[in-house]
Amino acid sequence: MLFQTCPFCCKVRAFLDYHGLSYSIVEVDAVLRQDLRWSDYRKVPILLAKRKDGKYVQLTDSSAIVSVLASYLHDPSQDIGELANFYPTISFFDDSGAKKEEVMNKYFIMYQEKVPENFTGKTTRDERKWRSWADDELVHLISPNVYRTRKEAFETFEWFSEAGEWSVLFPQWERNMMVYIGAYAMWLISKRLKKKYGLTDDVRSHIYDSLGKLTSELKMRGTKYLGGDRPNLADLSIFGILCSMEGCSAFKECLQNTDIGPWFNGIKELTVKSKGHAVINEALLRNMQHNIT
Repeated sequence: MLFQTCPFCCKVRAFLDYHGLSYSIVEVDAVLRQDLRWSDYRKVPILLAKRKDGKYVQLTDSSAIVSVLASYLHDPSQDIGELANFYPTISFFDDSGAKKEEVMNKYFIMYQEKVPENFTGKTTRDERKWRSWADDELVHLISPNVYRTRKEAFETFEWFSEAGEWSVLFPQWERNMMVYIGAYAMWLISKRLKKKYGLTDDVRSHIYDSLGKLTSELKMRGTKYLGGDRPNLADLSIFGILCSMEGCSAFKECLQNTDIGPWFNGIKELTVKSKGHAVINEALLRNMQHNIT
């Protein structure tokens, strides 16, 4: 289950599309969330993966979902439900006394005994660092930028409606409620987020600087992607997050004012080519079925 343009949902979809995995989508009403009533977990994305015994395991947290699936693709003989057990959720209270939940090991791939030939500790640590950067820094800049003004918030939700085919999936009254109420609510929320993350009124400068860190890293390495000649999990995570704002004026301005274009378009081309092609072996096709909702 997902919101079509949620950054975390887009991150999971980028991974699935890049690897050619087929999946079905359940679009959730961003206001009413009726499609989540069956689950105790009330956030998106939620991915249901079929185990070897035919039952389904519920996977949550976008980074943990990617790590579970990447571990499974490395060795499809493993049971995906057992792999999910390596990513437990713990609860704790932060310094303010608020209860928090965190998924352990969410940036780790469980290779078990089948370690890749090209495995190096430095490479995997670097990949985890940039995946964490995407979650801890980049994603927090999306909302303040795409909902910067009431006009931009409304334009963003109109694009959400088009991208998610809300007019087809929901009654007109529900679609209109999602657009108008959602846009106004997110405009207000974006103001709180701007304050929470210490952003100035010039929120564009923050996302330009953030994307500049990525392009500077690529230039220093002399590689097309963080993964070298091909995108790694960090590339796909960052790409997925940026896809969530692709139809917004904020993203168009990012392309104009940063050097992110070649990197982004390169991954997009690779993803479009492999999307839905199921470039996986017969064992994986037999043992795994994805329903992302």
